[in-house]
Amino acid sequence: MTLPAPLWQPSADRIDKAGITRLQRWLAAERGLHFDSYEALWQWSVDDLEGFWGAIWDFCGVKSHSPYSRVLAEREMPHAKWFPGATLNYAEHMLAFARRPDAGTRLALVFQSELCPRTEITWAQLAATTGALTATLTRLGVAQGDRVVGYLPNIPEALASLLAVASMGAIWSSSSPDMGPVSVLDRFRQIEPKVLIAVDGYRYGGKDFDRRGTLLELVAQLPSVQTVVLVSSLDPAATMEAVEPTGQAGRRVAVVPWAQAVAAPAAPVFRAVPFDHPLWIVYSSGTTGMPKPIVHGHGGTVIENLKAGICHFDIGEHDRFFWFSSTNWVMWNLWASTLMLGCTAIQFDGNPGYPDLSTLWRLAERERATFFGVSPAFIALNMKNGLSPRAQFDLSSIRSLGCTGSPLTDEAYRWVYRHVGDDLMLGSISGGTDPGSAFLTCCPILPVRAGEMQCRGLGIGLYAFDDSGRPVMDAVGELVCTTPMPSMPLFFWNDEDGRRYFESYFDTFPGPPNVWRHGDWLKLIQRPESVTGIVYGRSDSTINRHGIRMGTSELYRVVEEFDEVLDSLVIDLEYLGRESYMVLFVVMREPGAEVPAALRQALLQAIRTKLSARHVPNDVVAVPEVPRTISGKKLEVPIKRILLGQPVEQSVNKDSMANPGILEWFVAFARARGAQPARSADQAP
Repeated sequence: MTLPAPLWQPSADRIDKAGITRLQRWLAAERGLHFDSYEALWQWSVDDLEGFWGAIWDFCGVKSHSPYSRVLAEREMPHAKWFPGATLNYAEHMLAFARRPDAGTRLALVFQSELCPRTEITWAQLAATTGALTATLTRLGVAQGDRVVGYLPNIPEALASLLAVASMGAIWSSSSPDMGPVSVLDRFRQIEPKVLIAVDGYRYGGKDFDRRGTLLELVAQLPSVQTVVLVSSLDPAATMEAVEPTGQAGRRVAVVPWAQAVAAPAAPVFRAVPFDHPLWIVYSSGTTGMPKPIVHGHGGTVIENLKAGICHFDIGEHDRFFWFSSTNWVMWNLWASTLMLGCTAIQFDGNPGYPDLSTLWRLAERERATFFGVSPAFIALNMKNGLSPRAQFDLSSIRSLGCTGSPLTDEAYRWVYRHVGDDLMLGSISGGTDPGSAFLTCCPILPVRAGEMQCRGLGIGLYAFDDSGRPVMDAVGELVCTTPMPSMPLFFWNDEDGRRYFESYFDTFPGPPNVWRHGDWLKLIQRPESVTGIVYGRSDSTINRHGIRMGTSELYRVVEEFDEVLDSLVIDLEYLGRESYMVLFVVMREPGAEVPAALRQALLQAIRTKLSARHVPNDVVAVPEVPRTISGKKLEVPIKRILLGQPVEQSVNKDSMANPGILEWFVAFARARGAQPARSADQAP
């Protein structure tokens, strides 16, 4: 088999200056360890977990107030015990550069939104705001271990709130105001916050959204909330007057305007907490059932983000880092955490397609972004609209382009190198909210090949398992992790016996030792420089036709190459007592258009020839929109449940969706075809 040529090879100069190269030199000088390839370094990092993570601690300069007794006291997953005895603070690492002499002029943050003009915030200003808010929260009675939540868009106030809460050893959690009240309450009710920091409105896509009604409902339905810190974009006096008496049974809630909460700048004070002290609570997507409240710790978050930033993202104090995200998504937490590397964080709040698709590229040019992170959906939208950003903008500052959220197609890889830049690291990564890390990631000393993530992350024992629990190479299997990671969840909130945590990840391949099953289909590929990886979508939405499994993303790669198709969704239904029925839903470029017979034939033929004759859909149907979560993921499993006849309310949480109105279309579709016999795949033309 001919080895596919790389789309990008790092230059000798980039390799020489890379953070991972500095690590290897340090390991040789300080530990006497020499590695002739990335794969050899990776193998050592998972074989000798204590040696590797101890080295990362020293090399990255983790700031500890008391020493650890050993690196890994308990290796068993879940609840591996990392760095016992060590005390530290996440916010102290985040604001380390605020102690430098140039903190008053050096930029920590550059912010732009649809509501606010471009704003620069220095390290000194960010530290002073953090200290001021910390003092206010202390006066409000917030103590170590209390929960403080944010109902906030991606604005500087959200970042300062995270830092203030973390600095005092309290626990942070956030939700974006584009989420409905039910979804927000499903999250925040579980953790009983003491303080709510919230906006009363926001602007998106040129439209203003009033969230005072939702804010009132949150306060009324969260009896643990004693105080609201209000970040107002509407009428603060009117909002305060409405919020204060909304508590149940005569409970009054104090409202403190943001300006008052940060009016007295102060030096931040950092409480030293144990390595495994809770830092924040993040959530699963919550497409069905109650979201999982996932607790990550100070120490694991610090050491993982230092490792990832230096060795994989290759960023440091001279970088300007951007990743488009919202406060709902763990990528916001990752974006924020780059501050501990000294980066200038570029923050954007708004619609990336407003007033047109050039908004983010214009931002990258103006701010001279060196690391530019977006989603595959954003890349696909640029491709569909025939854009060539490098022809319109000076993007020469971009050294790396990050991408995550769903699989990135081969053609999308090629588009980036043709239309963004031909000398950049395309960092397609996969991991997420649950592990607090990227399982598959990028590396500045490795080549980039179309459709393949460059490597397995250092210190992460990542494999593809077959049904028998054996590792496979060059074949699709379950994505598993066989070694503990410092960033893995400490626990789920209110999961007293740990059962929900165990059942979420470890009941498929129980031990000893236990193996983390992530729920994705993965193929690992042995390349000369490293083992690369391709993720094929969720393993519980995989197409299984005639005993042959296929990830849905494989089919999307083929279907969405057609210019007439803007988006697609494939659902494979298995009925009791009936033949299975597989339907391909496509969003046509021409609004309201049906699928012409010629296009239908071409789509089915492309799937037959490029993928498999066994995986040809029974039907191709035009749909107005593909249902997606707020973070952009296609809702395959919930739509499958709806088409099998389950009620909508038992199938999907509407408040977690970007476009819940489309569900009625699928309900009507399920009702209309309920009496129709399914055709076999062999009958599909």
